[in-house]
Amino acid sequence: MTDPSIAAFPIAPSHLAHPWHGISPGTAAPAVVTAYIEIVPTDTVKYEVDKVTGHLRVDRPQKYSALCPALYGFVPRTLCGDLVGTYAGDRTGRRGVEGDGDPMDVCVLTERTINRGGFICTVRPIGGFRMFDSAQADDKILAVLDGDAAYGAFRDLGDCPPALVERLRHYFLSYKDMPGATEPRHTEITHVYGAAEAQEIVRLSLEDYRRRFEGPADPAIGIIT
Repeated sequence: MTDPSIAAFPIAPSHLAHPWHGISPGTAAPAVVTAYIEIVPTDTVKYEVDKVTGHLRVDRPQKYSALCPALYGFVPRTLCGDLVGTYAGDRTGRRGVEGDGDPMDVCVLTERTINRGGFICTVRPIGGFRMFDSAQADDKILAVLDGDAAYGAFRDLGDCPPALVERLRHYFLSYKDMPGATEPRHTEITHVYGAAEAQEIVRLSLEDYRRRFEGPADPAIGIIT
């Protein structure tokens, strides 16, 4: 016999979109983009999206005091691929630079304390760090939370307090260094750039994603949003 409560309250099938592949980067990209946040400043465990399932997975516990000073995640449907790698190589005079094969990283400034990751928000890129992890390009885009009372009016890196920029720079140069490691990680930041270049790098990462996962671009269509 059919349970009448089931017939009265049918459950529609549903699922969460994959954070990397199933969420739009935003109709105003690259000037204003959607960010998926994996880590918040209070996290003592490093989380990252599992590329197959889309779920947040524990990458590693933070054994030492390297806590990210801002919200940290990535821009959906972006890829740090060939175009991003070539751009970084051209800017630094290096040959054979490749992207690291991950979505474009973004750290987001906000005055509000947010106590958990796994959410999306609208952000505005204002600058970034040209970072290399060994021989791979691993840019970090710096953005502000749209509408934030303290940071929302920032439009370029020059609006940001220099001490905060230096704090983020120090974090990215040191967070992979483990005391006692026999072989230190070769990470470096060669440039700190402003909003125009940050938007260009996001644009290139959108195109890298399109080429990898959606086939050749149609010049008449332009970058997908």
